[in-house]
Amino acid sequence: MLRIAGNKLGARGFTSPFLKPAGLTLRSYSSSAKQMTVREALNSALDEEMSADHNVFLMGEEVGEYQGAYKVSKGLMQKFGPQRVVDTPITEAGFTGIGVGAAFYGLRPVVEFMTFNFAMQAIDHIINSAAKTNYMSSGNINVPIVFRGPNGAAAGVGAQHSQCYAAWYGSCPGLKVLVPYSSEDARGLLKAAIRDPDPVVFLENELLYGEAFPVSAEVFDSGFCIPIGKAKIEREGKHVTITSFSKMVGFSLKAAEILAKDGIDAEVINLRSIRPLDRTTINASVRKTNRLVTVEEGFPQHGVGAEICTSIVEDSFGYLDAPVERIAGADVPMPYAANLERMALPQVEDIVRAAKRACYRSLPAAATA
Repeated sequence: MLRIAGNKLGARGFTSPFLKPAGLTLRSYSSSAKQMTVREALNSALDEEMSADHNVFLMGEEVGEYQGAYKVSKGLMQKFGPQRVVDTPITEAGFTGIGVGAAFYGLRPVVEFMTFNFAMQAIDHIINSAAKTNYMSSGNINVPIVFRGPNGAAAGVGAQHSQCYAAWYGSCPGLKVLVPYSSEDARGLLKAAIRDPDPVVFLENELLYGEAFPVSAEVFDSGFCIPIGKAKIEREGKHVTITSFSKMVGFSLKAAEILAKDGIDAEVINLRSIRPLDRTTINASVRKTNRLVTVEEGFPQHGVGAEICTSIVEDSFGYLDAPVERIAGADVPMPYAANLERMALPQVEDIVRAAKRACYRSLPAAATA
């Protein structure tokens, strides 16, 4: 492991400018304040599931001695020991294959990737081994494994560390793909993922780790769990439906506040799950609002938004009063320069403009080009 005094570098030799100092103590949050960061939510979910089931173990680069590249696993090796919190070499193909084999044997591995961009080294194990084995064995072999880590853009880390893989994994039968936004999502969905008998791809967002969210008393309960495949309506509305996931949920909620000042009442849906996709909730919302804006950080072609648009056209086309608006990242590799990076990612103002177009409050995009 590479460590330099005064600066904490990951095994890859770099650290995100958004990685905050690790002041977190395991399970240190206060239930009286009813606030929890996403990092704390993930940490507590891992802690409780590892305590409840000795078959659960964590493996990945720097998850043990260094306590996680993003401090999600802080304190876990001290509590559970190096046999259940396993530091691995920098070889995603190697340790992912070991994890899948352990799941075949009946253990419940949680495999952490420092970023899902590096998981491309292991995609054969994720797709061909984990995702397809249950079907190919006629249901005789389950693969209870979780692949988790940061997905999508961080800040200033370039094209090879900024891609969103939600649509990639979401297109593969045999996988479940979860995309938490809030602390409630992170804690409840990770618990559900670890308990699930099938392989789950758990796509976190680096920029959300330090974000604190209000949570109910129910979320602090060790039995708390969120059903896989069920979206959450974060904000109810009647004029336009906005679907989003991960960090874009926060952007969509901010856009909804701006739209409300102009008399547009937006309904914001947090997808939570890409596969299975909660088509029922999405269609029910569009049938109420008669308009749809989809939002994602990933590339537009063959994206999550494209699948949602198709679902609406197939099931609720007659309810639409306006063309569907699709907001996505630019169709280019992520630029490194900060100004270009911002242009390549959806911004709150993009969502606002799209919602106004859907409500005929502004000119169509083609007319202003």
